[in-house]
Amino acid sequence: MKKKEVDAIRKKLEDRRGELVRKLSEFRNESKTVEVDVAQDLADKAESSYTKEFLLSLSDAEREQLFQIDAALKRIGKGEFGNCLVCQKEIGKKRLGVLPWTPLCIECEEKSESETA
Repeated sequence: MKKKEVDAIRKKLEDRRGELVRKLSEFRNESKTVEVDVAQDLADKAESSYTKEFLLSLSDAEREQLFQIDAALKRIGKGEFGNCLVCQKEIGKKRLGVLPWTPLCIECEEKSESETA
């Protein structure tokens, strides 16, 4: 990949990382404000519990994406970005444009998904 393309992807990754960090911080604060003890009756407690669990599950998915972004930024720093971690072939530019944090080419991703299904 050309330096200009890698720099554009780095910027995209850093921007997304900033968004995720802000979002996770908001989720953490919101989940703290949902207090089960404050609820008046059983229905209120169930709703509060569900809301808190929902917020925490969202943050789990966001945390996973943040981990993938950090790994992609490390690969950029090492000059190893843009190649599939499994087959070492170059990852398509269209794929990196949509999922710049992806560590796998489309073929290896499909194989991975079919094995876990």
